[in-house]
Amino acid sequence: MKKLAVLLWFAVPVLVFGQDKDKFINDLMRKMTLEEKIGQLNLVTGGEATTGSAVSTDVEKKIRSGQVGGIFSLSGPAKVRRAQELAMQSRLKIPLLFGMDVIHGYRTVFPVPLGLAASWDMNLIERSAAIAAEEATADGIAWTFSPMVDICRDPRWGRIAESSGEDPYLGAKIGAAMVRGYQGDGSFKENSTMMACVKHFALYGASEGGRDYNTTDMSRIRMYNEYLPPYKAAIDAGAGSVMASFNEIDGIPATANRWLLTDLLRKEWGFKGLTVSDYTGVNEMIAHGLGDLQAVSAKAIRAGTDMDMVGEGYLNTLGKSVKEGKVTVAEIDAACRRVLAAKYDLGLFKDPFKYCSEERAASRIYTEKTRAFAREAAAKSFVLLKNKNRVLPLKPNQKVAVIGPLVNNKENMGGTWAVSEDRNNSVTLLEGLRNGPAKAEIFTARGANIYSDPQMDANAALFGKTTGRDSRSDREMLDEAVAVARKADVIVAALGESAEMTGEASSRTQINIPDNQVELLKALVATGKPVVLVLFTGRPLTLTWENDNVDALLNIWFAGSEAGNAVADVLYGKVNPSGKLPVTFPRNEGQIPLYYAMKNTGRPHSGNPGFEKFRSNYLDAPNTPLYPFGYGLSYTTFRYSAPVTDRAVITAKEPVTVTVNVSNTGDYDGEEIVQLYIRDVEGSVTRPVKELKDFKKVFIRKGETVKVSFTLDVSDLSYYYSDLKLQAEKGIYEIMTGPDSAETEMVKLELR
Repeated sequence: MKKLAVLLWFAVPVLVFGQDKDKFINDLMRKMTLEEKIGQLNLVTGGEATTGSAVSTDVEKKIRSGQVGGIFSLSGPAKVRRAQELAMQSRLKIPLLFGMDVIHGYRTVFPVPLGLAASWDMNLIERSAAIAAEEATADGIAWTFSPMVDICRDPRWGRIAESSGEDPYLGAKIGAAMVRGYQGDGSFKENSTMMACVKHFALYGASEGGRDYNTTDMSRIRMYNEYLPPYKAAIDAGAGSVMASFNEIDGIPATANRWLLTDLLRKEWGFKGLTVSDYTGVNEMIAHGLGDLQAVSAKAIRAGTDMDMVGEGYLNTLGKSVKEGKVTVAEIDAACRRVLAAKYDLGLFKDPFKYCSEERAASRIYTEKTRAFAREAAAKSFVLLKNKNRVLPLKPNQKVAVIGPLVNNKENMGGTWAVSEDRNNSVTLLEGLRNGPAKAEIFTARGANIYSDPQMDANAALFGKTTGRDSRSDREMLDEAVAVARKADVIVAALGESAEMTGEASSRTQINIPDNQVELLKALVATGKPVVLVLFTGRPLTLTWENDNVDALLNIWFAGSEAGNAVADVLYGKVNPSGKLPVTFPRNEGQIPLYYAMKNTGRPHSGNPGFEKFRSNYLDAPNTPLYPFGYGLSYTTFRYSAPVTDRAVITAKEPVTVTVNVSNTGDYDGEEIVQLYIRDVEGSVTRPVKELKDFKKVFIRKGETVKVSFTLDVSDLSYYYSDLKLQAEKGIYEIMTGPDSAETEMVKLELR
């Protein structure tokens, strides 16, 4: 019966594929009942990875009856083929669309997105998405719910780990690179590319208090200048779909916000693709206070949300709403058409089993080549925050004590939202160091649990992961660690967060390393041995004591499948660290939100040390961060010249070239990320003190000087005014270059 169903399907469409897409979809929709159209809007879960308490039921029955348009969290060619065969048993044999949260790799896991952003390497980021697409499509997946391009300036929000950080320019570049990686040229001719989904539209990263799913409220001018650019860039890059965010905008949840999903996204930006709610996002508008399930479902479809993820409000209420005149058939038709168009573009009507190749699944997933790239990507994401007295790189003949709860913890190498990883394949820090120089003598001890409190430790171990909790007392573990440390020449402390201390529903009010781990670190420092802190984290942490007291600090984020090998590569100098922070690290939580592109007040602090009365500052801490946006050290040193321009005036017809000389004055070859910022000195509306406008990653050999050039045109000086018109204002601009947002030199430029 299964084979017959497949043969019958292939007998139907062969004659229609000489026709264009519109005619094909028009012909198909004329055959569809209202119930079948609504069925195409129903996205259910296969149950492999969920982000809510709701789970889809009676899925097979609904597929056969044409009540399912797509499935997510179901993978493997055999499983996908089986589900697709069920769709071929429905009346019109419309294929299913299969999606998955492929966030930072599939089976081969790359650094969490915030870590990848720290590479500032668009080719590397695009390649990571392309590899993820090749692996996922080999396992039956045609649609990924990525990239997440939310701007985040509050590190208490756990989902900052999934973001590209705080900056709209960097975020826009990364969002576009991810789309290109997933979708290739956008034709989907090959079965190794997949449809991207830009999320979360919009402003999700600005939730109040850093609390997940919380309210967002901001002015339109701030939206356009600071938060919307990454979404727009990803859509301009050709993203096939967009996911609505959980938060409200102007008092209306995004899932039912017509201004957002129709006026802005479709009419202003020209988006033609598919929109989808987040997990039960339609149903959750009931708790927002927008009505019962029928009411919120009607509001969502009218606003422009095409597919309903998991909640089945569309499936169970839209028919009734049509009869009662609360929703029109035309509104359902528009949504259904976009779902069908996505399937057509992916080639599923031509071949429903396009992504069901056992051979590809066996040969294209988690290969030696993809692992090598994961190792390279991880090493390039690491940010060296401190290196006192050149403790790093380690010497091959040193005795090394490797201590901490994350030393040998496979389950916590990949980080959050690595739903398809095989955790047994992850290379731990201990394994990586043992794979390193043969002469290295390595001792190890756990030293502490992630949290001392068992309940907090359990909270940090979701999605089936554990923290590897040790049943011994804090004192027993600490004493053992100190004894081990005393045998070594240098101590490597692997501390920080577990994988699920960041990510969805993992907000924190205190973003420090847990206290029991800090007590361990203090005991290690007290031995008098050099201490290298290898920091696991998916967010900026408050590290004031750590910065003041450890000898070296290497932020490795969560580095993925090859984490341990990549860390060893950097610790032993095989790779010179080159990452730069894509987000500001505050001194304490009281400074939050803290980001480099802030605006001056009418009473700005002078910048001199100390508190200033009647100025915008704190009594108990400076305004400055612990580590600024764009910051990152190298094993070598770089010296920058002052920037120069090839002309003092820029016009609409004459761009300006900005040049800076960068010299490698240290003992190692290295890569440097040269950054360019601007400031509009006098504007019609207030402007940030600095805005990133370009950057270049350059390789410089020791003793060498390279000339780095940037081209600025009027579009780089443009911003949205209060009337939301994009234009550049005549006057003086400051052009700044340097190694990070805090350490820059400036030249002035006039726009006429």
